[in-house]
Amino acid sequence: MTSSMLPPRPEAPPSKTRRKKAMIALQDLGERLTALSRERLARLDLPESLLAAILEAKRLEGKHEARRRQMQYVGRLMRVVDAAAIAARLAVLEGDSPQAKARRAQLERLRERFLEDERVLGEILSWAPQADVQHLRALRRKALESRDKGEPPGEAYRALYRELKALLEAHEEDSPGSSVEEEGGEE
Repeated sequence: MTSSMLPPRPEAPPSKTRRKKAMIALQDLGERLTALSRERLARLDLPESLLAAILEAKRLEGKHEARRRQMQYVGRLMRVVDAAAIAARLAVLEGDSPQAKARRAQLERLRERFLEDERVLGEILSWAPQADVQHLRALRRKALESRDKGEPPGEAYRALYRELKALLEAHEEDSPGSSVEEEGGEE
């Protein structure tokens, strides 16, 4: 009999080591979930049984053995849900997703362009007319003063980022699907 005539060989089940690593990964995901606030957990749209188990684990904080057993239970529950989808939603929530990283880069570029040229304020006002112009100018001035003194980026630099982020989020809520860089032209 030639090798092409042999029946296909059935897939071997995963090794014990591989199964154990997968279970530990699910428990680790459960640990990350228990670190979240109730509000953030609610935004993840978890199955009711898993949410209840996570909230119970949060309640058992400080009771080492009871919490350990509860986390094992959370890991078992994670095996029957779509853990990959939960991990993806958690990554978005934590800002680790590719979309969140792209958003941060977009905001950093906008902040740098604004620091280099105050005329970018007109662009910002074109998509965020509700922006407080005096506040944005004051943040820009303080960030530039810090930069001119050779200081590391300070509070004004971070506050400018937060302000631009809030304006961008408000803009996207009003007109989903639009991008500031699309409207703002070339960099």
